[in-house]
Amino acid sequence: MVKVRTKEILEKFHLELISGEEGINRPITTSDISRPGIEMAGYFEFYPAERIQLLGKTELSFFEELTLSERMSRMEQLCTDITPAIIVTRGLEIPQELIEASERESVPVLRCGMKTTRFSSRLTNFLESKLAPTTAVHGVLVDIYGVGVLITGKSGVGKSETALELVKRGHRLVADDCVEIRQEDQDTLVGTSPELIEHLLEIRGLGIINVMTLFGAGAVRSNKKISLVISLENWDSKKQYDRLGLDEEKMKIIDTDVTKLTIPVRPGRNIAVIIEVAAMNFRLKRMGVNAAQQFTERLSEVIEEGEHEDI
Repeated sequence: MVKVRTKEILEKFHLELISGEEGINRPITTSDISRPGIEMAGYFEFYPAERIQLLGKTELSFFEELTLSERMSRMEQLCTDITPAIIVTRGLEIPQELIEASERESVPVLRCGMKTTRFSSRLTNFLESKLAPTTAVHGVLVDIYGVGVLITGKSGVGKSETALELVKRGHRLVADDCVEIRQEDQDTLVGTSPELIEHLLEIRGLGIINVMTLFGAGAVRSNKKISLVISLENWDSKKQYDRLGLDEEKMKIIDTDVTKLTIPVRPGRNIAVIIEVAAMNFRLKRMGVNAAQQFTERLSEVIEEGEHEDI
């Protein structure tokens, strides 16, 4: 599935289309960008033709020093059937040889007024966001004290009701029912809501409610980095649940491991408060304060002291 095409780059950054209009719908498959300086010198052995090519002042000033035959040859090799676009920065004049070659191969030639380095940075960030690996998870995403908490569990376990209680306690809803997740970096997962159900919560017996309308704009946010997964499950008396918090379970989403906690649900347990405390405790652990570890160390010291007294 093609996620981004050259036309989107043209519209996003308000670029000027110079030539090669027939290739405006070419797919962009990588966020890497090439500045073909060495190619201008004639070395095309490892030319990354599938990347967007950026021509700045350095490349074009060198190009002007070439002979006419060299200019034509370089531009013909630069324009291939898989090159998504050639972008000239700083509002520089477009070489006639490039225009002619791009028209023959239908490679869009675009022009922008920004400096090359600045435009390259903005374009890379845009492409990385668009081309990031994505997935969808059934659950609820809530921003609790700055921690993105993904609440998962079987249908009917109480995920949406818990999210509603958290919103009433001042936290912010990101997504309910379906959370779209993209991996923006090696260990960075960002969750968003599908546009159709953004800001909506489904409460059984009540129906669909609009959180932003009921609680205000401060009760929602459009996206959030996922730091913690809370799995809700019905209480199983035969199952042993973690009572100290020393063991840290992980859940793999795309290629990233996220800390996961399993919370049993039964009448009388205030799940919203438990999740709220879990988020605060997670923040404390990241700051180097681990209550379970401290308790274990103190317990070991007490045991050691008792053994010394017996001796």
